[in-house]
Amino acid sequence: MEKTDEPVGVREGVAAVPFPPAVRRVRPWPLVTAALAAGVAVVLLFGGVRWPEQPAVQAWRTVCLAITVQALPFLILGTVLSGAINAFVPPDLFTRVLPKRPALAVPVAGVAGAVLPGCECASVPVANSLIRRGVTPAAAFAFLLSAPAINPVVLTATAVAFPGDPAMVAARLLASLGTAAAMGWLWLWRGDEKWLRPVLRRRHTGHAHGHEHGHGRWTEFRLGFQHDFLHAGGFLVLGAMAAATFNVAVPRAVLDAFSGTPWLSVLFLAALAVLLAVCSEADAFVAASLTGFPPTARLVFMVVGPMVDLKLIALQAGTFGRAFAWRFCTATMVVAVAAGALIGGALL
Repeated sequence: MEKTDEPVGVREGVAAVPFPPAVRRVRPWPLVTAALAAGVAVVLLFGGVRWPEQPAVQAWRTVCLAITVQALPFLILGTVLSGAINAFVPPDLFTRVLPKRPALAVPVAGVAGAVLPGCECASVPVANSLIRRGVTPAAAFAFLLSAPAINPVVLTATAVAFPGDPAMVAARLLASLGTAAAMGWLWLWRGDEKWLRPVLRRRHTGHAHGHEHGHGRWTEFRLGFQHDFLHAGGFLVLGAMAAATFNVAVPRAVLDAFSGTPWLSVLFLAALAVLLAVCSEADAFVAASLTGFPPTARLVFMVVGPMVDLKLIALQAGTFGRAFAWRFCTATMVVAVAAGALIGGALL
């Protein structure tokens, strides 16, 4: 057989389908982020350095360690399930189960996110792959937003972070699912595929691409788990450090200025969720640590975070194009804040 330099997965006349994240080469910057964050955390949390034994430093260590230790099991579970789904679930599952009518496919895709665990970092390439396989973009975007926000791992972590408060879990589920469905319908109404990258607009019409040649399923599972855990783990440690710094270093007068006014506290924590970029399996523990803010504001923090943050904006811009990313992220931010505030005001 004649050898060719054509990359695996590309055939003449058929739009290329990118391999899922589990089979891509792990990029160096998540590894660097995770290594630096883990190294700093180990130094600061477990000693070896003679820091002044001041109450503020001790409080910082306690908060940072508590958030990291509480969230780590859920992060591991989420990345294990995400890697297993990528390796063992058929790639054409969605095209077979989603309704043909886009308006009905949107809520079904949103609900499907509740049973397919995965972090927000993995949801972007999954949505990209779904569009290439013929799924309507509106349904793919609804799944993109719902999967990291309402899957069982995230909801269980929320219940653990807010013990004895089932209303918070229900509010997160309803507000996140409502946001995902609303954004899917909004895309059907006002979305334009011209905003997507040209290569993405060429739908895949051939046989659904399966797993990459040369990789067994267990190898794909291992690579997917490695990628997701290192990527999300670095952001978890950074988020825990930022939350601890926020709790200890920000003057109480500043917190009172925001937390004392309901609408200011909501907007402040929404912006904080975008900046901290904490993994969805761990953000409930960060939200629970922000005890100076009302429950509705903390709910908005958990609704906005898995849908709009700095790393997601970058991922969406790189995958779908900047024209899409700034429109979609801005609209999602507005809808998520509104949904969180409405649901939180009614249930919390």
